[in-house]
Amino acid sequence: MGRRRLGFWQRFAVGLVKPLMTVWTRRTWLGMEHLRGDGGVILVANHISHADPLVSAHFIYDAGRWPRYLGKASVFRVPVVGWLLHRCRQIPVERNTVDAVRSLDALVEALDEGGAVVIYPEGTITREPDLWPMKGKTGAARLALATGAPVIPVVMWGPERLFDPRTNRFDLRPRIPVTVVAGPPVDLGRWAGSTPTKATLEEMTDAIMLRLRDQLAEIRGGTPPPLWERPPRTAVADRPRPNRKGAA
Repeated sequence: MGRRRLGFWQRFAVGLVKPLMTVWTRRTWLGMEHLRGDGGVILVANHISHADPLVSAHFIYDAGRWPRYLGKASVFRVPVVGWLLHRCRQIPVERNTVDAVRSLDALVEALDEGGAVVIYPEGTITREPDLWPMKGKTGAARLALATGAPVIPVVMWGPERLFDPRTNRFDLRPRIPVTVVAGPPVDLGRWAGSTPTKATLEEMTDAIMLRLRDQLAEIRGGTPPPLWERPPRTAVADRPRPNRKGAA
């Protein structure tokens, strides 16, 4: 959906967000040609800050597309905020429930309409200490396999200066440098037509995340580390139990 087809509430959101971002950031936008066109695309992005959606939305809008983000369903139940998100055609996700299938159906429908669907494959802000990408979850791969839509990698560096998740610190100074780069589609052709097994989806996801990591290294510099893995959670049953006096 291009800018010319935006509804009232979408234009209202642009009027709120874009002037703020124009003042707050000094932007380097690269690779916009990979987003142009009318067909559905899956945009996969690295996740380094709560400011990411504002920065990436500005970039995608300037490229002539309307971004459609996945958001936690609980956010869509917040008064006013949830109502506006619905009006702006964002997509709620019920995680770890049977209703998650409905979210996939909504994403497929958005792509069929020529939408630009934005997915953070990591599912959360990276926990890697230097903000390099983590291993991803398989939602983007599953969607790509189901639809055949191109997967466009979008990397950004600079939103962590707007809000650093490691310190929970905002920087409200104007013209903070941010860089966003879109690359050519990730080559997932070897898996085309495959059955979406766990192994297949994980292989596709690793290919997507490695592409994001290497593309990020081009703008950050340095040698990127292996994809960071979340440490396994300690099972409740394995945790030390307090004795009757409350001591561990």
